[in-house]
Amino acid sequence: MSDTVASPYDPIARIYDPWSRSVVEDVEFYVAEARKAVGRVGGGRIVELGVGTGRIAIPVAEARVEVIGVDSSAGMLEVCRARAEEAGVAELLDLRIGDLRDPPVDERVPLVACPFRAYLHMETHADRRAALAAAHRLLLPGGLLAFDVFTPAPDDIAATNGRWIEREPGIWERADWDEEERRLSLSVRDNERFSTMTLAWISAAEWRALLEESGFEIEACYGWFDRGPFRGGEDSIWLARRL
Repeated sequence: MSDTVASPYDPIARIYDPWSRSVVEDVEFYVAEARKAVGRVGGGRIVELGVGTGRIAIPVAEARVEVIGVDSSAGMLEVCRARAEEAGVAELLDLRIGDLRDPPVDERVPLVACPFRAYLHMETHADRRAALAAAHRLLLPGGLLAFDVFTPAPDDIAATNGRWIEREPGIWERADWDEEERRLSLSVRDNERFSTMTLAWISAAEWRALLEESGFEIEACYGWFDRGPFRGGEDSIWLARRL
């Protein structure tokens, strides 16, 4: 997650969108949070950490909310710029290469969003604390951090571990789970491109404790993007307010 080291997303930047095309359930959630956040303060921009190819940021910009998008992958940002041009919202996106633990942003904003489990790339508690401290620094007093993460269920691990699965036509995905270390090595390939990335998970209780230690008050923890309450499932969606 550094701007001096090539990102594992670079090799698959051109197939990221077709690989993730079925993931749409979170878009309206983050668009709604962005619109509410700028509405509360009468305008301004939001920050999206792990902006990638703009899967969330472009719909947010289409809702006329300006986005500072930070990502460690130059390849993903290149795709995002092209997509934003095609969508006619390039002027609303300020894309910057950088690290979730030290994003290159000086201004303060009403919302920091970190969608699609990007915080799982933080592999240690030290990394997570640094990333949450960075988000806290970027927020206006009372501003919100919105993010989603997961804790895998045993049946999901059993069904996918060590198997190549054709997630989308011509794009395969393999999950190698280490339950003891709570690490996932996720590989993605097509006939020409290949990459492996590492994700690390912790429990919802640990996320809550880290957020509170980092100067946040939990506003909501949902079990899904329909804003139903978290009941101990795989997914948790967090809204945390900067104290």
